[in-house]
Amino acid sequence: MRGLLVGRFQPFHEGHLAVVRELRAARPDDELILGVGSAQESYTWTNPFSSRERLEMISRALGEARVDRVLAIPIPDIQRHALWVRYVESLVPPFGRVYTNNPLTRLLFEEGGYSVEGPTLVDRARFEGATVRARLAEDREWTALVPPAVARYLDEIRAPARLAVLRAGATAPAGGSRG
Repeated sequence: MRGLLVGRFQPFHEGHLAVVRELRAARPDDELILGVGSAQESYTWTNPFSSRERLEMISRALGEARVDRVLAIPIPDIQRHALWVRYVESLVPPFGRVYTNNPLTRLLFEEGGYSVEGPTLVDRARFEGATVRARLAEDREWTALVPPAVARYLDEIRAPARLAVLRAGATAPAGGSRG
C-alpha cells in the first residue's frame, strides 16, 4: 500500500530525510509518495524554491542516501479546503495512508476517509525549514542541516544569495523599480 507524505520541503533537509528513511524502513514493500505542497510558489521567503528545484533536491538526496521506492509529485495549492483531498487524489497515484503532523492536513484527510499517522519528527528545533532558510540568508552554518547532495545543489543555484534578497524583502518583479 502506498503512503503519502505531504510537505513543502523548503528546502529538503535532514529532518525530512530521516522521516522518509523511517517510513521506508517501517514498510519496505510499500512505495512512498512525497506530495510537494505549494508547488506553484517560489521566490518568497516561506517558499523560496520552485517545485522543480525541490524535486531536484529530493531526487539528489534520496539517490545519494540510496533510498528507493519514493515518488515526489508537485501539488499546487487550490485554496479550497473542501475540495483539496479529491484534488490531491487527482494528481498522485492511489494511496491508502497519509503521513502528516499538520493539524489541518490531518483533519482534511481523515474527513476524506484516510488513515493518518504523524511521523516522528527528528530534532524539530534544529531541522525545520524556517531555521535552514534563516541560516542561508544570514550566511551562518547551514550545510549540516541538509543532506550533502542538497547542500551542493543549494550552492549551485546560489540559494544563500537568493534567501538574503528574499529576507530583505526585495521581492519586486523583475524589471520593476523599488523606488
